[in-house]
Amino acid sequence: MHLIITLGIFGILALGLEIPLGLTGLFSMGHAAFYGMGAYVSALLAMKLGFSFWLCLIFSMTSAGLMGLALGFPCLRLKGDYLAIATLGFGEIFRICMVNWDTLTRGPMGLPGIPRPSIFGLYFTTRMPYYYLILIFFILAFLIAWRLPHTYLGRAFKAIRDDEDAAGFMGVHVAKYKIIAFVMGGVYAGLAGSFYAHYITFISPDTFMYQDSCLALCMVFLGGAGTIIGPVVGAFILVVIPEVLRFLVEWRMLVVGVIMVVMMIYRPQGVMGSGGFKIPFKKPGVSPMNQAK
Repeated sequence: MHLIITLGIFGILALGLEIPLGLTGLFSMGHAAFYGMGAYVSALLAMKLGFSFWLCLIFSMTSAGLMGLALGFPCLRLKGDYLAIATLGFGEIFRICMVNWDTLTRGPMGLPGIPRPSIFGLYFTTRMPYYYLILIFFILAFLIAWRLPHTYLGRAFKAIRDDEDAAGFMGVHVAKYKIIAFVMGGVYAGLAGSFYAHYITFISPDTFMYQDSCLALCMVFLGGAGTIIGPVVGAFILVVIPEVLRFLVEWRMLVVGVIMVVMMIYRPQGVMGSGGFKIPFKKPGVSPMNQAK
């Protein structure tokens, strides 16, 4: 049950990264900051002000979306590696702020005792309610993401991804849609972070390090960037396989790493990407006409 709940959390997180990365082509490596913002806002509102889980959830998604807005503006002119470095630095700034703002966040000691969710006064005391709740959240998040590429907004995202300059010439407001992509990704991550905080009931700055951004990135690329089902498949692979290989103890992550390397060599478009397997180091064939010449 815990494995399925974790898969749901990371599935939503990966879907959130798919919007700026897979659909819009924005190489963001600061997704853990949005995830952490959702978790910290939800935890602090519940612990300090006594807000219900549902209010905390709304504020978490809103604050993470606003963080995406704040990140989007200064990064509008950045592309590729430069954008990746800038967003990675943004994620580290967030983590360092959470470490040093100890009067509010208790610094490295973290926030224990986060209240559990409740419905009509009944608190979640077992994992079963969490399972049903994350299932509902995941289905809603997936359906919205699934519909997105078929809307004008999604087509604008894909136009920017394919050719930003051409999209601008065709009347797409590139800056606006880039910011929207960051905001939507932040909202998804805020949802995942809020649920995580109330499920685990403890968070600390070390929970939202750059490794979490890299993990979400791997989920998107491994499953297939640009496909909505891809990040979900990537999340399944990177959450479930390490648990299946738990009997290998310290070797299991090595096996997972080898699987990822092999996949990126032979199928760089991801598991759900279009096209067949790639044969590396294969020389292109020579046509009979070229041979005659």
